[in-house]
Amino acid sequence: MPEPDRYAVIGHPIAHSRSPWIHAEFARATGQSMVYTAIDATPAALGEVLRSFFDSGGRGLNVTVPHKQAVLGLMSSLSERARVAGAVNTIARQSSGTLFGDNTDGVGFMRDLTINVAVPVETRRVLLLGAGGAARGLLSPLLAAHPAELVIANRDLARALELATRFAAAGPLRACGYDGLAALAPKPFDLIVNATAASLHQQLPPLSPGLVGPGTVCYDLAYGPASTPFVLWARAHGAGLTCMGTGMLVEQAAEAFLLWRGVRPDTADVLAQLRASGG
Repeated sequence: MPEPDRYAVIGHPIAHSRSPWIHAEFARATGQSMVYTAIDATPAALGEVLRSFFDSGGRGLNVTVPHKQAVLGLMSSLSERARVAGAVNTIARQSSGTLFGDNTDGVGFMRDLTINVAVPVETRRVLLLGAGGAARGLLSPLLAAHPAELVIANRDLARALELATRFAAAGPLRACGYDGLAALAPKPFDLIVNATAASLHQQLPPLSPGLVGPGTVCYDLAYGPASTPFVLWARAHGAGLTCMGTGMLVEQAAEAFLLWRGVRPDTADVLAQLRASGG
């Protein structure tokens, strides 16, 4: 009997990841012979660990914080959405042995936001916190949904400005540092997305309470059994709805599974189990 195909998620830290459980459930539901593990790789060891995984027969990787931009240079080819984002969250080893990089973050986020949570983006004012690999994957699909305005705020203003320039032709977009948010605070945003890594470290970006109103949806890409500092902050200041990234995690995983195995698993049961367990 042949060995099951090997997949994994690579990041640093990685112990919190629910991806191994999610993909095991997808494999069970679709009858796929595969195993999926988690690999902790520091930035310094990333290239060596990634090459070792594929050289030993690995078929695919998911890529998470902080490696989504760093793996770009290790790919032989990119999907259009990975090229546009400038970030990779899914890698597939092709039959030739070369590595193909894709980005399923944006489609996963939009499916969760607009279908599972039923929050529209069109004509809404959107604030995106962060300018790293996670934020890059969201920009193109968010702008394609025709918001009235999208503001990128980041601790390093230069990185936010770089993204605003990169995506300038895609829609109404501007950038600022966190200290520039105070000028925007008198008028609450309709949607605030936390794409920073702050929640992974139990931290909160410096935000003005005036950014939030009763009609504001606050979505944190981070997930876990307890509410993140961003979600707690949003609730404390009267946000109408708060969400964590469990739904995005499941939906982007389903897109990666489709790329690897040629079948898109149903996500409803997995998502329901995760939320019931506080995941």
